[in-house]
Amino acid sequence: MRRLGSVQQKIQCVFVTEVKEETSRKRDGQHYQVVATETVNPVALEANIDCSIATEKLDGTCCYITVFEGRPHLWARLDRKPNKQAEKRFRKYQHSHRSCKGFTWNVEEDFKAVPDTWIPAHRVKHANGHPLPDEHGHIPGWVPVQKNNKQYCWHSSVVDHKSGTALVLRPSADDGDSLEIAAVPLEDLMEQTLELIGTNVNGNPYEVGSRKHPVHCLVSHGSLEVRNAPPVDFQQLRSWFQECPEGRVEGIVWHCNDGTLIKVHRHHLGLRWPDGDTRLASRPLVVHVDTPLDEHGASEDLFACFSRLNGHIFGRMRDVEFDP
Repeated sequence: MRRLGSVQQKIQCVFVTEVKEETSRKRDGQHYQVVATETVNPVALEANIDCSIATEKLDGTCCYITVFEGRPHLWARLDRKPNKQAEKRFRKYQHSHRSCKGFTWNVEEDFKAVPDTWIPAHRVKHANGHPLPDEHGHIPGWVPVQKNNKQYCWHSSVVDHKSGTALVLRPSADDGDSLEIAAVPLEDLMEQTLELIGTNVNGNPYEVGSRKHPVHCLVSHGSLEVRNAPPVDFQQLRSWFQECPEGRVEGIVWHCNDGTLIKVHRHHLGLRWPDGDTRLASRPLVVHVDTPLDEHGASEDLFACFSRLNGHIFGRMRDVEFDP
C-alpha cells in the first residue's frame, strides 16, 4: 500500500455543506450544525475521488511525528484560535454574510497566545511572514508532547522516548481482519500524522480500557482501509453506514492520488455516532509488544502492561484487559 496523505489542515467534506440553525448532534452547547447536501464537492471531483483509497475516519485526537530537540518526537494538535473579541466579530460577519469570505483578520492581535514551541501545520497558508487562519478562523498547528505536561498525559502514555518507540494499532500482517498493537520505532513514523484513541479521548467511543486501567494507542492516518466502500453518493453512503457491518465507523477519509484528503462524517448525513458496537472495537487483536520488562521494572505503564500480554490474542479489541 502506498504512503497516504497526512492531516496538516482541516479536511473538506465530500459533499457541499450548509449550516443549519439547530442543536448540534456532535458538540454539546453548539446551536448550529454543519450538514451535507446531496451535491458532491467540486474539490472531490477535481481530485478524482473515484480513484482514491477509502479509509476509516477515527474518533480521537490528531498527533504528528517530527523532530524535536534533534530526535523523532510526538507532537499534539493545538490550533491557534481567535480571542473572544475577534471570535465575536468573526461570527457576526459569518452570520450576516452566510460566509467567511471577505473577513479580514489581524493575525498579530486577534489570536490567543500559544507556547513558544508551537509550529503551524505544513499546509497552512502564510502572508507577510504570518500563518493565516482557515475558513473556521483557526490556525492548525502542533506542540511537542512533554512528559511533565498533565494536559497531554494520555499522549505521553503511548510513547517511550527512552527506547524511541510508540504503541501503534495497525492491521495484522497475518490476518486481514485482525489488528495488532506493537511498539513501533518513532523513526519509522517520521512525518506521519496519527490519531490518539482510547479510554480518556472523546468519551471512549471504542470502549477500550477502564478508569482503573486506561488504554490508549496511536493509529496512523490511512492505515485502516475500508473494504468495498460505497460510491460517493449521498443515499448510498447513508445506507452503508446504517446497514453494513463495515459501516459501523465514525466516517470515511478518501486519500486521493494528488494528496488531497476528503471526508464524510456520520453527522454530515444526519446519523448518530457512536451508534452501538463500533467496527474497530469488534475486530480481533493480537499483542506484539516485546519491550524487555527489565527496562520498565515493576512499572505499570502501558508498555509494561502490554509486554506482559505479548502474543496474547483477544477476540475483540474492546476486550483488552490487564491483570488487576
